[in-house]
Amino acid sequence: MANIVHLTSAHPRYDTRIFIKQCRSLNERGHDVTLVVADGLGDETIDGVRIVDVGRPAGRLDRILRATRRVLRAALRLDADVYQLHDPELLPAGLRLKRNGKRVIFDSHEDVPAQLLAKPYLGRVSRLTLSRAFRLYEDYACRRFDGLIAATPFIRERLARLHPHTVDINNYPLLQEFDGPSDWDRKATEVCYVGSVSAIRGIRELVRACELLHSPARLALVGTFSEPALEREIARFPGWSRVQAHGHLDRIGVRQVMQRAMAGLVTLHPVVNYLDALPVKMFEYMAAGLPVIASRFPLWQDIVEGNQCGVCVDPGNPAAIAAAIDHFCRHPHIARRMGENGRRAVHTRYNWGSEANKLAAFYDAVLPDAAAASRARQGVHAGCP
Repeated sequence: MANIVHLTSAHPRYDTRIFIKQCRSLNERGHDVTLVVADGLGDETIDGVRIVDVGRPAGRLDRILRATRRVLRAALRLDADVYQLHDPELLPAGLRLKRNGKRVIFDSHEDVPAQLLAKPYLGRVSRLTLSRAFRLYEDYACRRFDGLIAATPFIRERLARLHPHTVDINNYPLLQEFDGPSDWDRKATEVCYVGSVSAIRGIRELVRACELLHSPARLALVGTFSEPALEREIARFPGWSRVQAHGHLDRIGVRQVMQRAMAGLVTLHPVVNYLDALPVKMFEYMAAGLPVIASRFPLWQDIVEGNQCGVCVDPGNPAAIAAAIDHFCRHPHIARRMGENGRRAVHTRYNWGSEANKLAAFYDAVLPDAAAASRARQGVHAGCP
């Protein structure tokens, strides 16, 4: 058993990837797991995972400059066997932990250099300069860590050139959250979008599509707008009358929305950091038995159309999005069949169980001494009468 500390200065304490999946899975494997967060909600222990709070930052700049230092101080006090970083802004803290003789893992949730290239508020020269500078620093830090985790195979391919201990741990859904097939007799004539609401994630096109529907379908919108000005703009679109905006919902609320919907939407724009992403909501739609209406990216086409669990459309074309929504709402038998195909694909391949096994094996490689001790304990228990 190892003493493992996960560190984040940016994510919420119950983050799906960090807490619900990774921390709980490692705890279930017998490790002593602590999560350090910066949200101001206090310390607690839940599902066997100890949560240590270093206080909520006053803003983005305070988070980057001060909260990261508080996270580092907490990490040093905990004196763990290994630390897993979940934010790029914690790379300097990871290097400090290495200088103190600690084992450090970096979990790359996003391709940050690619993200910087897609920032609309930066000029072209600024984007290129910042992207290159961050890539150089990230490469420098990652070569000095003890292992690297990537959220997608595409990120893994880049990081694997830097470190031999690199693995992709994909954000596939937990099967227990989507127990049982959908009850199609109780479906509403609506589709759903779940996730952050922003222009780059296609909100304008989704609401424009609602203006062009020929079926009585409505859009259930779950998530918070990235900026108030965008919300005010979208609310003036004629299609907004077909939108039910739920705002942020907990996991139970999200599941209830999916149970009512006839399809799930993930029509993100073709920016560089989305083309090779694996959005968790796409797989959660599949797990919930919903057909998927997704952007026509080659990787997503392989998953959605390859498993015959939805359709891929041009995310910049509201008419194409509307036609896909109308198709599923007018032909529920097709929607149901494709939803069942997606659910089957999740149960056989795209589920957290397989990723949890990969995560456990990765830690065994990074912590061979702890893995050997664990096997010895299991052997002793197996030999007990």
